[in-house]
Amino acid sequence: MTTSDNLPEPAATSTNASRSYYTPSGGLPPQTQLLTDRAVFTAAYAVIPKGVMSDIVTSNLPFWSGTRAWILSRPLTGFAETFSQYIVEVQPGGGSDKPETQAGVQSVIFVTKGELHLMLAGAYHTLSAGGYAYIPAGTHWSIANTSAEVASFHWVRKRYIAVDGIAHPDPFVTSDQEVAPTPMPDTNGVWATTRFADPDDMRHDMHVNIVTFQPGGVIPFAETHVMEHGLYVLEGKAVYRLNDEWVEVEAGDYMWLRAFCPQACYAGGPGPFRYLLYKDVNRHMRL
Repeated sequence: MTTSDNLPEPAATSTNASRSYYTPSGGLPPQTQLLTDRAVFTAAYAVIPKGVMSDIVTSNLPFWSGTRAWILSRPLTGFAETFSQYIVEVQPGGGSDKPETQAGVQSVIFVTKGELHLMLAGAYHTLSAGGYAYIPAGTHWSIANTSAEVASFHWVRKRYIAVDGIAHPDPFVTSDQEVAPTPMPDTNGVWATTRFADPDDMRHDMHVNIVTFQPGGVIPFAETHVMEHGLYVLEGKAVYRLNDEWVEVEAGDYMWLRAFCPQACYAGGPGPFRYLLYKDVNRHMRL
């Protein structure tokens, strides 16, 4: 395991002290708690509320030390088939020199708590809350928590779909703070998207962005499209339209949508409603 004793000086630092990101802490509810909750799994969507991310549903991962993961989604035949998403918790001194065990898989990591040292393609970076890294398929990387505090990050994995004549994307490290949100047209800035990869860059076959609604902001139509989604609520609360139902969601909840599931949103306030969003893009449908 890589330790602070042999880490070179980081090449880049990404931080976002002005934002808060909900991070699960595990544990178990008391025996006196009612079973009623907001968890639901349907043919079109699933809602995994923060209250069910307990100790008993975590997994250890091969070649990781001092680490546990909540596996929020995985490819599921007939549902959402393109990606997986984890919340990974790394104890002080934990991490991995061999984090990915499957060939051809690209990753995005987004840090929600603590500080992590990332070695990516030969360069070291320090990522704190809001830090973001894109890791192309086949790129060597390792990650370590050399601090005295627990660190946590989202890990989105997808098999890369290469196209003849289009180069593979390059690795990059940035942060929520460093990327200005792009307002959606005709919304007066109440609906904006933080795009970490250029939407016109055809090398990328997935986007992992942050969507922000100011209080009262809405998606004013039922989006219905081929893209699969994972939506993790980082901050705030809203009423979210999923297929034919309106569902209350808040910071720490996860929504998993299959292709063509209608969706819309009313942001509830009093602060911004923000979520980390996965979607698959820029490729022909395989026939």
